[in-house]
Amino acid sequence: MAMVVGAWRDPQDDVPGSQPSQPPPVQGPGGAPHTPQTPGQGVPSTTPAQSNPTSQPSQNQGEKQQQQHIECVVCGDKSSGKHYGQFTCEGCKSFFKRSVRRNLSYTCRANRNCPIDQHHRNQCQYCRLKKCLKVGMRREAVQRGRMPPTQPTHGQFALTNGDPLNCHSYLSGYISLLLRAEPYPTSRFGSQCMQPNNIMGIENICELAARMLFSAVEWARNIPFFPDLQITDQVALLRLTWSELFVLNAAQCSMPLHVAPLLAAAGLHASPMSADRVVAFMDHIRIFQEQVEKLKALHVDSAEYSCLKAIVLFTSGKTSSFHDHLFF
Repeated sequence: MAMVVGAWRDPQDDVPGSQPSQPPPVQGPGGAPHTPQTPGQGVPSTTPAQSNPTSQPSQNQGEKQQQQHIECVVCGDKSSGKHYGQFTCEGCKSFFKRSVRRNLSYTCRANRNCPIDQHHRNQCQYCRLKKCLKVGMRREAVQRGRMPPTQPTHGQFALTNGDPLNCHSYLSGYISLLLRAEPYPTSRFGSQCMQPNNIMGIENICELAARMLFSAVEWARNIPFFPDLQITDQVALLRLTWSELFVLNAAQCSMPLHVAPLLAAAGLHASPMSADRVVAFMDHIRIFQEQVEKLKALHVDSAEYSCLKAIVLFTSGKTSSFHDHLFF
């Protein structure tokens, strides 16, 4: 088999004075070979690097790269993976997600049959969305955050190039969505509040606690699946789990532990209690401090905090009894 690669011609391999007997790529008797040749031509190879065996790995590598190139079913660009049911590029994935979530409607200025390819995909949004739906991208997968599996078989989670999409990749994507919803940088709560030696008044403590509670609600509204619930169910879950979320948030944002007694004083000042309830209330403050200390000692990272909070939020049955005894 003869292979012709004209772009491989190297001037250093030319022998002075030699002329090819035929136009390239046919080799003349006196010329140095520049491309892989078929056996039997009678032309000796000048260097081992110019023989067929050494050119074979580069050929196999090119074929392997070509096999790994999966095209976007919408525009033909290079696919970045399976999104909303089909292999698409990042551009078409983002366009489809934005169009569905915002419930956008487009109009076509032509005959509703515009070409959608890598170079014309941005010219007509109507035809682009139409093609997204035509090739099988699913609206319900966008609404739920990720496409729900329709078949539990292992074959569903396999790419055409042989790379498996297992549970680990699914969880990695889900954790990434949880991290995107995190509203807990130090700047959100004020850097002064996070200083261990900073003296904070009761008003500042109350403001810090309120920010954490509001941020917990904001976080829940932006994580997958929770916004799909009925409003009454969302409120019920937050009412049952706010105390655990508050503890996790306090540890995550590195709330100084000296804040806890001031938080207790603020609670007692706002709502006078009987002696028995004061004792129980202070016990909960002590438990709050211990839990925050344990979490800090474990050096929990952001991904682990996100997973813990998601587990707490969706595990309502085990939190109601604990919540009934909390007063702060």
